[in-house]
Amino acid sequence: MKVIVCVKQVPDTSGKVAVKPDGTLDRASMLTIINPDDLNAVEAALKLKDETGCEVVVVTMGPPPAEKMLREIIAMGADRGVLISAREFGGSDTFATSQIIAAGINHLGLNDDDIVMCGRQAIDGDTAQVGPQIAEKLNLPQITYAGDIKVDGREVIVKRMLEDGFMNIKMKTPCLITCIKELNEPRYMSTFGIFDAYNKPVEVFDYETLKDEPLIDKNTIGLQGSPTNILVSFTPPLKGAGVMLEGADKNTCNELAAILEKKHII
Repeated sequence: MKVIVCVKQVPDTSGKVAVKPDGTLDRASMLTIINPDDLNAVEAALKLKDETGCEVVVVTMGPPPAEKMLREIIAMGADRGVLISAREFGGSDTFATSQIIAAGINHLGLNDDDIVMCGRQAIDGDTAQVGPQIAEKLNLPQITYAGDIKVDGREVIVKRMLEDGFMNIKMKTPCLITCIKELNEPRYMSTFGIFDAYNKPVEVFDYETLKDEPLIDKNTIGLQGSPTNILVSFTPPLKGAGVMLEGADKNTCNELAAILEKKHII
């Protein structure tokens, strides 16, 4: 049994946002983090590894520097990583991205007792589309918004969280699950894991590696093959610095009122 976890490197929201002339994010010039919901999927996979001894494979699509993120997750306890990276894949929307990642998973091989896990959604797009689309393209049963996961042989029981309650759903492997932050608390990298991270393999699947996969079609991958069209993207302007007023007396209140009146707020 192996658990394949799909993760994404996303812009750090505390840093600057850079946009290319074609409207896509200039990810190479931005600080990045591991998508938070994906860390919950990683933790769910590592818990299964602790219980069953299964193999955990972490997969991402992105530029070559994304290998560092894979190494961090290996330091947390994953067994190996796969980086899907090629210029032909650049600028893909959710439709094209799910197609490429599904091809990568198919190339890895999906056995009868395997599970694919994804975070609910990425903080840079908030679409929650890639996980379900991967399941559809691999013809896998899927459960989204997992708040609890139990595995017994080839049976998977998931507590699916809803706005007004929950439902317990049972399905058989191979399958795909998307995870929410309420599922668990992600672990940190361990000292021994950090030392061992560069001794474990990270494979690179480029266009040449995946071009013969049935899901890879030059007309439906990359920026050109993406059906989503963004009207305009721009770097938001910097806001002015705030003003701090000290004190809790009448003079401070009068000062605040004078500022608000000057700005025609009151």
